[in-house]
Amino acid sequence: MRRLLTRPETLVPAVSLVVVVAIFICAPPVTGADLTRFDVYNALQGFAPLGLLTLGLGITMIAGEFDLSVVGTYALGGMVAVETGQSSALLGVAAAVAVGAAIGAIQGGLIAKLKIPSLPVTLATYIALLGLTSALSGGLSKTYTNPGATFWVDKTVVTVFSPRSLITLAAFVAAALVLGLTKIGRELRAIGGDRRASRVAGVRVDRNLVGLFTVSGTLAALAGALLSYSYASANPDPGLQPLVLAVVAALLGGVSLTGGRGLPFGLLAGALSVALLAQVAAITSLPDYATQLLYAGLLVVVLGIDAPGLRQAIDRLLAR
Repeated sequence: MRRLLTRPETLVPAVSLVVVVAIFICAPPVTGADLTRFDVYNALQGFAPLGLLTLGLGITMIAGEFDLSVVGTYALGGMVAVETGQSSALLGVAAAVAVGAAIGAIQGGLIAKLKIPSLPVTLATYIALLGLTSALSGGLSKTYTNPGATFWVDKTVVTVFSPRSLITLAAFVAAALVLGLTKIGRELRAIGGDRRASRVAGVRVDRNLVGLFTVSGTLAALAGALLSYSYASANPDPGLQPLVLAVVAALLGGVSLTGGRGLPFGLLAGALSVALLAQVAAITSLPDYATQLLYAGLLVVVLGIDAPGLRQAIDRLLAR
C-alpha cells in the first residue's frame, strides 16, 4: 500500500486534486462570494469535453505516443455532428464518432506499419483536419437547430451532473475497467516503457497502437459532438487551448511524457483539477494571466513530486 501511494501515477493526481478542491472551496468566501451547487455543475460542464480529450490524449501518452490531432478531430467531430444531426441527434453523434474512429485507425496504422514517430503524423493530421473542417463550414460557425438535443445534453441530473458529464465519467470508468482487468493495460505500459522489449516479449504492438489511436479519435470526436450540441453551434477552429488544457490535465493525472506510466483514474483526477481551477477563475473573476499562473504553479508541484530525488527522500522517510 505504501508503494502504491508513493507511485507518481497515484501521488501526483491525488495531491493535485486535493490542492485544487481546497482552492475551489476556499476561494469564493475569500472574495466575498458564495459557493453554490451551480458552481459545481458549471465545473462539471467544463470537465465534460476536457475529460474526454484528456482520456484520449492520456492513454496515447501511457504508450509513449502523443496524439496532437485530438483537437482537429474534436473540431471535425462537432462539425459533422451538427451537419448530419439536425433531425436526429443520435445520427449526428454516430457519424461524428465513426469519422473520429476512422481518423484514429488510419493514423495508428501509419504509425505502426511505417514505424514512424506519432508527433509529426498527428501534427500533420491536426492541421489537415482544421482545414477540412473550415472547408466544410466555409470558415464559419454552423448553427444547430435541434433545441431538444441541446436541452437534453445540458439538463440537470442529480443536482450537479448533466448527461454530458455523466457520459464522460462513464468513459473513465470503462477505461479503468479495460486497462485494469485485462492485459491491455499492462501491454500499453510495456509499450511505453520499452517498445522493442515489448515486441520480443510477444506484445502485439501494432494492433495495440491502431486500437489506441482509434479510441483517442473516437473520444475526441464525441467530445466535439456533445459540446457542439450544447452550444447549438459548431466552431471550425477551437484554437490551441483545448489541447493545452488536456496536456496539463494529463500531466496532473500522473502520466509521464516518456510513456510507460499512468492510470485512467489519475487522468480523471487531472481533468477534474483543471476544470475546477477554471471554475475558480470564473467565480473570482481572475484575469487570464492569473489562471495561467495557477496552472503553471500546479505543474511545478507535479515536477517536484515526480523528481526522482524527492521520491527517494520520501521513501527513506517512510522507511524510518
